[in-house]
Amino acid sequence: MKNYLYILVMGIVTITIRILPLTLIRKQVKNRFLQSFLYYVPYVTLAVMTFPAIIHATQSKISGIVALVVGTIAAWLGFDLFKVAVSCCGIVLILELFLV
Repeated sequence: MKNYLYILVMGIVTITIRILPLTLIRKQVKNRFLQSFLYYVPYVTLAVMTFPAIIHATQSKISGIVALVVGTIAAWLGFDLFKVAVSCCGIVLILELFLV
């Protein structure tokens, strides 16, 4: 019975978060600060969920941190997503097989 209550509360919170901005903001947002804030919210949310997962997904935090650095550099250099992922996986494989 508790699980159904948890699911109900989670559903209400999710619907409220999605509907509240639609009901409160009817006009176009003209404030530049608010526009830039709303523009970066999805990127920040994705980063907050992704970066800890990268570090904690490996057996050692060192290999996760090194993979994060290598992936960041590869992405900065303009590699596509597949090459970035392969380079990160390769670094983790090498570090966890030979160094840790």
